[in-house]
Amino acid sequence: MAHTLHFAASMVACWLIAQVLARSTWTWRSPRVAILCWQAIGLGVGLSAMGLPIALGLAPYQRGTGSALLALVDDLWHGTLPAGLGALHLGLVGVGLGVGAVLLTTTVRSIHGTVRAQRRHRDLLTLVARRDPTVPGALVLDHPGAAAYCLPGVKPRVVVSAGTLSLLDRAELAAVLTHERAHAQERHDLVLLPFTALCRALPWIRWVRDAHERVSLLVEMRADDKARELHAEAPLAGALRRFAAAGNRITPAGALGVGDRDLDVRVQRLLVTERPARLLGATALTVTVTVAALPVSLFLS
Repeated sequence: MAHTLHFAASMVACWLIAQVLARSTWTWRSPRVAILCWQAIGLGVGLSAMGLPIALGLAPYQRGTGSALLALVDDLWHGTLPAGLGALHLGLVGVGLGVGAVLLTTTVRSIHGTVRAQRRHRDLLTLVARRDPTVPGALVLDHPGAAAYCLPGVKPRVVVSAGTLSLLDRAELAAVLTHERAHAQERHDLVLLPFTALCRALPWIRWVRDAHERVSLLVEMRADDKARELHAEAPLAGALRRFAAAGNRITPAGALGVGDRDLDVRVQRLLVTERPARLLGATALTVTVTVAALPVSLFLS
């Protein structure tokens, strides 16, 4: 029963920390640390959702969750279940394993769907995109709409539209290209993948959806930070304003676009210079990693 309470406590702690993170503005000053915090919370939620029913089902063993699960497998193999372990307990174990199977399946499906969309779009770019000496390292689409995005993968592609070339000046375009290359270099598509899977596996939980939205924004802010390491804030902020005014922004499935999320918030953030929240970030990261480590330790016990 102690393990059941610990899994329940871990789930509640993850929920509470997620509420605090969602309402905190220090995360905008340290998006990389905040992303790590959200990843720890996502891991804790997934393992706790699995572990809670499993621990309830294995309560008759009166031992750690991991060792009790191994004992159950051995007992099922030999056809000798301990006294007090009935169909309800086995059903609870099945529910926990089912949650794990759903999480694994949705993750695999998300990976498959994303890779397939990226491959399809990469093939399309081979046919319709062109190189332009004024935009080194990027592909240009002859489309009047505003588009600037990264198609991540083993061989990432940075793509801009002809409409973007006419929309931005040279400094703004350089900042946008650096933003998109940051997505590719730090593999932000993989950062978002677990949260996409959680949303598909647990679509009825609102704060899981909110977590996906928050991490998506933080990913864009992180790429903004990488861009302003090489360029001034003003060109990137100007580019974001132009994308916001353009309206008809285009980002295909499986890609990460500069103008996808909360442009007004990101512009204000760029124009207000604030030091990274190192102390708050370190504290939050310590707490979230500790909370995520609890269900891990319970499964290993």
